[in-house]
Amino acid sequence: MSAETTADEGASILLVDDMEDNLVALEAVLRSLDEPLVRARSGEEALKALLRQRFAVVLLDIRMPGMDGFEAAANIKRLDRTKDVPIIFLTDTDTDAGYAFRGYATGAADYLTKPFDPWVLRAKVTVFLDLHRKNRQLERLLAREQDRFGELAARLGRMDAHLAAEAVPDVRELRDQVRQMDALLGRMRQRWGG
Repeated sequence: MSAETTADEGASILLVDDMEDNLVALEAVLRSLDEPLVRARSGEEALKALLRQRFAVVLLDIRMPGMDGFEAAANIKRLDRTKDVPIIFLTDTDTDAGYAFRGYATGAADYLTKPFDPWVLRAKVTVFLDLHRKNRQLERLLAREQDRFGELAARLGRMDAHLAAEAVPDVRELRDQVRQMDALLGRMRQRWGG
């Protein structure tokens, strides 16, 4: 398995803050989740990290020099590869009340003020980790089902070619192939609850 595949399947958490103390605090709170924690000290670094690997959630400080959290979030939501990554904004309690509205308007999934309750932060991040895992499971299941549909299409193509080539088709062979495809479709329907 390649490093890129491993990174794509992991549930990494991106921590974005320009203050070392804040990054250390986030790591202390989230270390017990046993998921990879990746640091970024700016909005620009966060975007680069998001383009290198998949993340389950981004914890994004609003007040940063250069590209602030709002700009970073807008850029994250603009890119096809990163638009679905949930963002939790983190900001100081003394900030403007309009920050929360602006945060949600730029695509934030949640908003917490510092100092944050470690239990609340861990619980919120855990929800996004679980959603990330479920989405990866669904993607793998969908890929397997698409492979099976491709197999059915190939079998139908072979049957069609066989019928076109034969003046009198071998009915037993065709019936056997139809039964096999019907059984495969039955298994697929069971998996999807149909």
